[in-house]
Amino acid sequence: MDNPIGKEVHNQVCQVCQYWLRSHQGVCPILDNELQCTSGILTSNSSYILDSDNLGSSSALYEQVHDDDNLQCPKTVFTIDVPERRTIQKGQRHVHTELPSRFIKACTFKHPTFGIWNWEKAGLRLQPQPSASMSSRTNFWRERLQKWKLAQEKISSAEINQEKLLEEDDSGLLSDVEFDQMKMYEELRQPLSRKVPVPSSRINPYRAAIILRLVALVFFLQYRLANPVRNAYGLWLTSVICEVWFSLSWILEQLPKWKPIRRETYPERLCLRYNQPGEPCELAFIDVFVSTTDPTKEPPLVTSNTVLSMLAVDYPAERVTCYVSDDGASMITLETLQETCQFARTWVPFCRKFNIEPRAPEYYFSQKVDYLKNSTFPTFAKERRTMKRQYEEFKVRINCLIAKFQNVPCDGWVMTDGKPWPGNDIQNHPGIIQILLGCSGPSDAEDRNLPQLVYVSREKRPGYQDNKVAGAMNSLVRVSAILTNGAYILNLNYNHYINNSKAFLEAMCFMMDTNIMEKACFVQFPQRFDGANARNQYSNHNTIFYDVNLKGLDGIQGPLYVGTGCFFNRKALYGYDPPMESKCSILSWYKPGKEKFYDGCGYASTVHLEASTSCDVEPNILEAEYPSLFLSLKQYFGQSLTLIASIIVKDDRFSRSETPEDLLKEAINVVSCDYEENTSWGREIGWMYGSRTSDILTSLKMHARGWRSIYCTPARPAFKGSAPVNLSDRLNQLLQWALGSIEILLSRHCPIWYSFGSKLRWLERMAYINATIYPLTSIPLVIYCTLPAICLISGKFIIPPISYVGNISLALLFLSVFTTGLLEMRWSGVGTEEWWRSQQFWVIGGVSSHLFAIIYAPIKILVGKSANLTVLTEKFVEEDLRELYVFRWTSLLVVPTTIILINMWAIVAGISTAIKDTNGSWVLLFAKLLFSFMVLIHLYPFLKGLLVRQQRVPTIIVIWSLLLASLFSMLWIRINPFVTKFTGPNVEECGIYC
Repeated sequence: MDNPIGKEVHNQVCQVCQYWLRSHQGVCPILDNELQCTSGILTSNSSYILDSDNLGSSSALYEQVHDDDNLQCPKTVFTIDVPERRTIQKGQRHVHTELPSRFIKACTFKHPTFGIWNWEKAGLRLQPQPSASMSSRTNFWRERLQKWKLAQEKISSAEINQEKLLEEDDSGLLSDVEFDQMKMYEELRQPLSRKVPVPSSRINPYRAAIILRLVALVFFLQYRLANPVRNAYGLWLTSVICEVWFSLSWILEQLPKWKPIRRETYPERLCLRYNQPGEPCELAFIDVFVSTTDPTKEPPLVTSNTVLSMLAVDYPAERVTCYVSDDGASMITLETLQETCQFARTWVPFCRKFNIEPRAPEYYFSQKVDYLKNSTFPTFAKERRTMKRQYEEFKVRINCLIAKFQNVPCDGWVMTDGKPWPGNDIQNHPGIIQILLGCSGPSDAEDRNLPQLVYVSREKRPGYQDNKVAGAMNSLVRVSAILTNGAYILNLNYNHYINNSKAFLEAMCFMMDTNIMEKACFVQFPQRFDGANARNQYSNHNTIFYDVNLKGLDGIQGPLYVGTGCFFNRKALYGYDPPMESKCSILSWYKPGKEKFYDGCGYASTVHLEASTSCDVEPNILEAEYPSLFLSLKQYFGQSLTLIASIIVKDDRFSRSETPEDLLKEAINVVSCDYEENTSWGREIGWMYGSRTSDILTSLKMHARGWRSIYCTPARPAFKGSAPVNLSDRLNQLLQWALGSIEILLSRHCPIWYSFGSKLRWLERMAYINATIYPLTSIPLVIYCTLPAICLISGKFIIPPISYVGNISLALLFLSVFTTGLLEMRWSGVGTEEWWRSQQFWVIGGVSSHLFAIIYAPIKILVGKSANLTVLTEKFVEEDLRELYVFRWTSLLVVPTTIILINMWAIVAGISTAIKDTNGSWVLLFAKLLFSFMVLIHLYPFLKGLLVRQQRVPTIIVIWSLLLASLFSMLWIRINPFVTKFTGPNVEECGIYC
């Protein structure tokens, strides 16, 4: 219990070191919670912590006296200036300034001098603990420290012989500039981000519910195994197997959610530390990758809006470069980007002047909000109308380009100089690179530089694998390394625009934080979507995945890479291990004085050049200085000396002596179709090959090396994209993801056994296992959705007559399921409707897309790569594959439609049988009907989307579904496999006349 203010504290003893504490008479008392033991903090000079109230006393001196009088610690008393607690008069109120907290903690006061123990004379040698600012070795922090010391000296220039520390004196007023400067340097010592765990009042009940559900599952499965259904043994065994699989699947999904966290960032501190006005900007360089394939199926206007939102981002323009990958080598994409550059000269200044959000014009002007609500600029309305008119004219020009390129000439397209366009044959063309905006290129209307913009189309030749999006991303990694070599890489899809202009600053709060930057491989932002229906009927938003699963993983080793909206550390993409790690990797840190390899794996080490090196570093000079290093790196990164030099050197010093023409030639070389042959690109370096979902493989490699990832969820979503709005696109999207997961499951990268003994944490491994085996749940799910119909038709049930123990276990299970879902929604903030839509589409996807993926993926692997097809949405399907695509679309519809028809027919048959049979149990019938109705409720969005299609339900779907349902009914009547057959009377018991 705290002592009241004004009551002296006598003969207080420390519970740790048993020192006796006494206060002198007339001294301001200390409270119990302020009695600090110095035995545990000998690394600092602090004895007591005094708050601002204690400083108001006339004098303050607290001595430490050991119980043994023979041990006397000599005390050296010397005088230094004490910064007074000043008073600034602002209007009618007085503002009291405070001493820095570290300044107070480091001293014990005896006004007007400090009394500090000289521990060295007492025989106790102290090792002062270095401060956070001194731990940094950069010149930046040395300058900041010197400025901080100067500010402290200026603040401490008052009279030292005053009798009261808080005595007001107009001659000693602290100016506003000095006050703001003191606050600024106090702010510089604050972290750039922090973890915010979920409140214990929310997460602890959720964890208790998980444990309760595990216990309930154990009791339920034990009861099910101990009580088989004797007259329907096959039916019972099938249901138990399905229930065991569902339980294992739930455990794999639930345990990684055990420790969810969220993070807060402070971009203003980042700018204060690295981007102060009037000083050189020290923010990191960022390369942005935007990928597009076919402008006829990916609207050029959407790609243009994504690029415009990037050019207008709130980040220094000279430190951002955007690379647009055109895998279709389309001339319309290049001309669209040229028009985009012209429009950006007026759009970017408008965004910067009025600080509008979002900075994609199509989505900004389509907002149904009062744009004048918080506007204080007199000319905003006028300039907005002008900008909207200019954007409409820009859209007309883009539409003209689209109309122009609808009909392709027989001889192909021709450029303005009369030469044929190199990309007329999209499967056989050379590499194309065009710098549209550069440092010396056109500026905006206010004569300010725009970010750089580069158009890239990699070379394609028959007989060479292009590896889809992953191959395009790796080409951009090499090109960007030669041209700009940004330390961090942002990956965006063509339809994901920047919704928050401060997204770059949000990510750099992690990547430039000294406590995080050395171990963070990427910062993942959640995907938010436009265009999906308001009620999220098909669970297009994936809210449960982004707001529950990934937050849980952030508390373990970090979220998975989801394919877009991700800031990568370039070193992690190159295959580096995190610093100070001894595990085997492609690259490791070079230690001065050691020329041998880091480990015995044959992997090469890398050279660490200090950032203070002022001379330019040419690739040829580096190769002559480190011949063995270059020779080993060529085996992994290819034959480009400039690329290897960019890997060795931190910044772009390797390219300053090169001419732009030479750099472009080298960039063309690294996007050639045969550059990756006999290298580690796609296997250990860059985006990984071998699966449609290369994002999962890429993050799995990084986490296995020991990196961790960060999940950033700012209040305003950083990126937004377009989600599938109809049933067909949504099912095919699920099919794409499921195919990629099955490919990983059947490959050498299967997370069940991949990289055992690595630094992949076991809960993180469980998350990867769940991300690859979830399509297998479709088999027991289809069976379980068919069981209600079987029970109604056969008159049997999967559960025997329930006893008292059975009632308790079943009730406990349902209660735990309900409680877990409710508490999960409570801590995550997910709405009830979103949670229910997710459950519905888990069933719909399981009986359609996931089932088809299980059938198709093994066939594809057995047939070979020639059967590799992309089936995300119809826009990605080639013209000659239309019929196969329609067949797949039909295949996805047949199974769920059949399940609906079987259950509806079984409900009618069950009710009819119960009416005729007066001896039947209506309670058992009610349980069967409830079971069947639950299946129909989960499949209701599918049925609704199927019936409201404009072209109606395809005839082939109706025919196949009716055929399968009728075949199932006839076979059931004839075979009835789950019911024990009657074998006749026992002759031994009733005799020959039985």
